[in-house]
Amino acid sequence: MLRRLLLSLLCFALPAGLPGGVAHAAEPTLRVVVLENSPPMSYRDETGQLTGFSVEIARALCEEIRASCVFDVAAQGALLETVAQGKADIAAAAVFANPDRRGKLLFAKPYYRSLSLWLARPDVVPGRVGVRVAVVQGSAQEDYARKQGWDIHEVRSNGELAGSLVGGEAQAALVPMISALQLQKSDPFRRLGLAPTVLRAPELSGDASFGISPRRPGLRDEINAALDRIKRNGTYDRINSRFLPFRVS
Repeated sequence: MLRRLLLSLLCFALPAGLPGGVAHAAEPTLRVVVLENSPPMSYRDETGQLTGFSVEIARALCEEIRASCVFDVAAQGALLETVAQGKADIAAAAVFANPDRRGKLLFAKPYYRSLSLWLARPDVVPGRVGVRVAVVQGSAQEDYARKQGWDIHEVRSNGELAGSLVGGEAQAALVPMISALQLQKSDPFRRLGLAPTVLRAPELSGDASFGISPRRPGLRDEINAALDRIKRNGTYDRINSRFLPFRVS
């Protein structure tokens, strides 16, 4: 009788709806900020859903660490500050870990290697007087162009670069190589006859990483381990093939 009574009390105390009364911890929720007009890295598809190489890598990492990730958008110029202030946990965009940023953010392992291209007519060289250079506001390319003292034309996103060149607001552009490939899909842009030149300044090329909030130091190790796993299990390569015409790993 006593044994049956104890068993009844134990069953009554178990949380309802959980087999055997075992409570499962809820998945952690992470806020991930991305760009929304930077194809093929991060953009909205025809249904309005966020997608792209960087976005899908972030989704795969969230799945690997079993986190419930909420995606939000930010302008290029506000992306890193949002994470640095702890208003988001991850900046899922290509970020160079320069000394200034290392003081504000944590950085995961690189997820690809980036180069920057100078796009202009063959006779228009970097630094030429009277040349206005299109750059994305808040980007590494803008920082570099300002330090060189170039006349710049700022746009809010990579998706606006073609319009500034076609419309004559700029005579050249300084852009990430992958964004330059996207520009080539525009017929009006191709008709400009601009030639690409790799600029090999250290500030413009190198390993690109996701930024992580300094308030979540343990998250970096989780993301790093998850990145290793998706590279081993083929997920990274499948995403690479879906969005890019060449291997970036």
